[in-house]
Amino acid sequence: MRSAVSDVLPPTVKRSLAKFGNDLATARRKRGLTTIAVAERMGVAKNTYLRVEKGDAGVGLGVYAMALFVLGFGDPLTTLVDAGRDDIGLLLDEERLPKRVRMKKPKAAS
Repeated sequence: MRSAVSDVLPPTVKRSLAKFGNDLATARRKRGLTTIAVAERMGVAKNTYLRVEKGDAGVGLGVYAMALFVLGFGDPLTTLVDAGRDDIGLLLDEERLPKRVRMKKPKAAS
């Protein structure tokens, strides 16, 4: 069964996933590993791993993360959407800053 996500993906995202899958396939071949060997190390079926290499959007993110790990890329997802490198988010934060800051008056004792 196909994922409904595949039907609504923008073309740029589809191309990006396809390139990502192709890059994983290239990395696997450079390491001299078969698809079966990588799938076994990941703990998934060979067909699932083949879907990864095709950039299938229906494959879970955890499977992609495991493929990266098995191929020796460490943990690249930790910096993928790092708040410190989120230029748009940082600009939005800056826009939300108040123009002036006023000190609150202390409450009078009763």
